[in-house]
Amino acid sequence: MSGRSRGVLLVLCGAIFLEGVDVAMLNVALPSIRAELGLSTGALQWVMSAYVLGYGGFMLLGGRAADLFGRRRMFLLPLAVFLVFSGLGGLAGDGWTLVLARFVTGTCAAFLMPAGLSVITTGFPAGRQRTTALLVYSGTGGGGFLVGLVVGGLLTAADWRWVFFAPVVLAALILAAGLPLIPRTEEARGTEEVRGTEEVRTDGTPAAGTAAGRRPRLDLPGAVTVTAAILLFVLTVERATHAPPVQTLATLAASLVLLLAFVLIEHRSPAPLVRPGIFRTRSLVRADLTGLLFTAGFFGFQFIAVLYLRELRGWSTLRTSFAMLAMGADVVLAPLLTPRLVRRFGTARVILGGLLLAAVAYAAFLPLGMDRAYVAMFPSLLLIGVAFALVHGPLTMTATDGVAEREQGLAAGLLYTSLQFGAALGLSAATAVATAVAGAATAPGDAGLLTAYRTALLVPLLTAVLAVLLSPRERRRRRRLRPLTPPKPALCGPAAPDGRGE
Repeated sequence: MSGRSRGVLLVLCGAIFLEGVDVAMLNVALPSIRAELGLSTGALQWVMSAYVLGYGGFMLLGGRAADLFGRRRMFLLPLAVFLVFSGLGGLAGDGWTLVLARFVTGTCAAFLMPAGLSVITTGFPAGRQRTTALLVYSGTGGGGFLVGLVVGGLLTAADWRWVFFAPVVLAALILAAGLPLIPRTEEARGTEEVRGTEEVRTDGTPAAGTAAGRRPRLDLPGAVTVTAAILLFVLTVERATHAPPVQTLATLAASLVLLLAFVLIEHRSPAPLVRPGIFRTRSLVRADLTGLLFTAGFFGFQFIAVLYLRELRGWSTLRTSFAMLAMGADVVLAPLLTPRLVRRFGTARVILGGLLLAAVAYAAFLPLGMDRAYVAMFPSLLLIGVAFALVHGPLTMTATDGVAEREQGLAAGLLYTSLQFGAALGLSAATAVATAVAGAATAPGDAGLLTAYRTALLVPLLTAVLAVLLSPRERRRRRRLRPLTPPKPALCGPAAPDGRGE
């Protein structure tokens, strides 16, 4: 890997680290924000949900925009807007300014993340370089979230506004490095590639009346309907545990109607936002479903574990953050161990091994107690970090494998949308179970709460088991018939290596 390639990878890793640390630091700072600004529970919930709405709602559009308008442009421009609105959040004097800032920064992340991943999948040559780059990239994202838990506690102790100002500094550094390092030739090549590609129908055949020299149009009706459908669906999931049932059903029904409209639009559009034929790529579908279930379990477990340590055990924010650092094992393992395992056993077996480790870790954490020592919890936390290293990076490889270069941004958008849905579903499901059991508990006080947390931990265990059943499978290699007579050396060179196992 050349020095410039390492520089590009460093910039991309900086961006995904920024996204992870930004989310984690805000979660830690919420109690301090509420105390200073006098926010109600509903307003505080919107500060959290606004980012998720922007991130999940615009992810699919962000991924396709990277394919159509240039990956470099869709990486650097949202990064600059992210910088501005993160600073606005630090200057906020009321809750709704924070909500606006978080919604815009979440939307920026929705464009930034698929663009960054597609820069790797199109800019690094297939094989060892791309494998290493993807695994380092994915490991950095998980590490950013865990580092943010600790850094967020330290910054909040000084002033919660630094939780917003620190990402401004980091984003400025990434932007300054990205301007010269993210190659302009990539954008030009991507644009020419798009312009030189005929628009296709949903079955993959060229659309009537399109020419190779005309740039495809953005499917605006499809973009509006799918973004609105995703926004409503994420909103439904986020507020399902504390919104009236009628409101939940209404937003869910509206989301499904818009999703149906989107499917009909895509089947009739000459240049669909999401070509339905892309879902014939089985590796992409399995990777997206596995990613949804895995992140549902990961975030659901983390939420319940933090509540257990903070509310039942009375641990401080900083102590809890340091305790959760064991889950950051992926920062070291993803770039060092996972590439070797992938080359030795293949991505599907590595993913399966990680999912099995996650299931074991969740099951081992189930026997909670009021006086359980940290040394007894540590193996589960460490195994979850190892599982993240074995699953997350190889999933990004599987989700983009076999997808045409002109649709790499779309594939990345589909993957990140699945991951975001998984996080929202996992948090909501774990919260709903814990709330229901706590409300129906006959045991008083802490005993009833302990029972509720134990029951809620069944949610990540169940999602891990389902992920094992749906995990990607190894691609079968087609047998090649040997020629009856060996080829003449003067006419045929050595056979090209088959790189599909990467």
